[in-house]
Amino acid sequence: MSTLKQLNFTRMHALRQLEQAPEEKWDTQPEGFSNTIRWNAGHIFVTMEVFVQKAIPEYTPVNPEWIPFFVTGSSTSQWEGEPPTNEELLTALKAQSERIVALLEGELDQTLAEPVRIGNIHTMETVDAVVQFIVWHEGMHAGLIQGLNRVVGK
Repeated sequence: MSTLKQLNFTRMHALRQLEQAPEEKWDTQPEGFSNTIRWNAGHIFVTMEVFVQKAIPEYTPVNPEWIPFFVTGSSTSQWEGEPPTNEELLTALKAQSERIVALLEGELDQTLAEPVRIGNIHTMETVDAVVQFIVWHEGMHAGLIQGLNRVVGK
């Protein structure tokens, strides 16, 4: 259960950083940063959806149309179409953690049918391992959002 508490804690921290970001600065990309506040917010959402589906194959990701905007390796300079608004992202992020925690309760000890690999450097074999990766990943991006907030000005 502590893994799911960590997931909620990390999401609360990420949301706090996003709520402190001035709305008009969500699309500012300062020198030295590879993306924007909006991209990081969407990337957090999309990554959780994609990795939960890897852990629980029956799971259907919410807002799959957002994946091309925010998948690893994407960039705001490559966007075609309109990305979700600040409010859409905040609403989705708030609902996501509750929905995912409810889905994963009692499932953390499950062994994955197929291990999830990050390149040749990391392999995850249980649902718990995947969720721990999601927590680490989200914390890292929350830190990037905090740094972006400092650079673009609150």
